[in-house]
Amino acid sequence: MAKLTSAEDLRALYGTPNPRSARKVLPALDVHCRRIIGLSPFVVLSSTGPDGLGDITPRGDAPGFVEVADDCTLILPDQPGNNRIDTLLNVVANPGVGLLFLIPGMDETLRVQGTAEIRDDADLCARFAVGERAPKTVLVVHVREAYLHCAKALMRARLWDPEARIDRSAIPSMGEMLKDQLGLAATAETQAEMLERYQATLY
Repeated sequence: MAKLTSAEDLRALYGTPNPRSARKVLPALDVHCRRIIGLSPFVVLSSTGPDGLGDITPRGDAPGFVEVADDCTLILPDQPGNNRIDTLLNVVANPGVGLLFLIPGMDETLRVQGTAEIRDDADLCARFAVGERAPKTVLVVHVREAYLHCAKALMRARLWDPEARIDRSAIPSMGEMLKDQLGLAATAETQAEMLERYQATLY
């Protein structure tokens, strides 16, 4: 087995992409991209830290929670989390981001690449308020590329197939796993307790 270290080595092994795959990259969002984003309740957001390490985070809310401001601009609210703010710190150091939009029941996905800026404009954040609570910041993404990704990965994963779902009890609760990983002495939070706590702090 050899380590592959050059584009030439990789192309020699994989060949060239078919013309349709090479041509499908759009410089802006078209009607199909906008429709997918409007129906998507879940996006995976990637960024790169100042140390060069890649980072990914899941973001989800009601379908269309990522706003399409125009064909080259997306707005993503930063709803309450654990305050690690990894993605925001990464964007300060390196504005390049990638987004992967998923829709339950649809095996194709939408990939978007661009640069991001963090905004705390009161009127902008207020547009994403839930009840009385608005996010502290929003991420404004300036789109450079957008393209559809084929269904093969999700088909292989059977991601939306009810028969492929595991019973949650097959894996310890997050509280139990964190207790082991952090060496905590306290009684672990049960899965039910965690879900109840999260439900009260979603926004």
